[in-house]
Amino acid sequence: MARPSTQKQRRREVVDAALTAAAEHGLRNLSLTDVANQAGVTRGALLYYYDDLEAILVEAHAAGMERVGAERAALVSQQQGAAAKLATAVEAGLPEGPDDALMRLLYEFDVLAGKSPLHDELVQRLYREQLELYRGILAEGVAGGAFALTGPLDDIAMNFVALEDAYGLHIVAGGSITLDDARRAIRLFAEQAGAPLPL
Repeated sequence: MARPSTQKQRRREVVDAALTAAAEHGLRNLSLTDVANQAGVTRGALLYYYDDLEAILVEAHAAGMERVGAERAALVSQQQGAAAKLATAVEAGLPEGPDDALMRLLYEFDVLAGKSPLHDELVQRLYREQLELYRGILAEGVAGGAFALTGPLDDIAMNFVALEDAYGLHIVAGGSITLDDARRAIRLFAEQAGAPLPL
C-alpha cells in the first residue's frame, strides 16, 4: 500500500489527468481508459485510488472549482477599493475565450448537477461562493460611498452572477457573444445598478 503522502500525490496526479482528459474528450465521451492514458497508468492502478470514474470526476470537479475560486479571491483581495475589486471579480469570472479549457469543463460539470447529488452540491457551492463575493464587494462599496445601488444589493449580486455565468457559457461555446461583448454588457449593467466600474 502506498504511504499517505505518496497516496495523496498520486490522487492529485489522477485528478489533474482527469481534468486534462475531460477538457480534451469532453465529459460525455470521457472514459476511465482516457484518464488512465492521460495519467500514464493502467485502469487497475486508477481503481486502487478511486472506486470508479464518477469518484474521480467528483474530486476533479472540486479541484477545478478550488483553482478558479481561490485564484479569483486572491486577485480580488489584492485590489484597493470596491470599484477595483468589482472590476477584478468580473474579469476573473469570465472565461479567457473559447479555448479556456478549465472554464469550459466547469460548465460541463453543471450538466451533471441534476444527475449526481455530489455534483449538485459542488455546483451550488460554487454559486454561493460567487454570490458572496459580489455581495461583499457591493456592501463594501455602499459603506464606503463608492456605490449608490439602484436596487436591492442581493438582487444586484445575483444579476452579476447570472450575467457572468450566461455570458461565460456563450464565450466557451464559441458563439456570437465574445469576451469583449460580455465585458461591455456587464459594465453597462454595473453602471445602471449604481456600481460603476473604473475606466
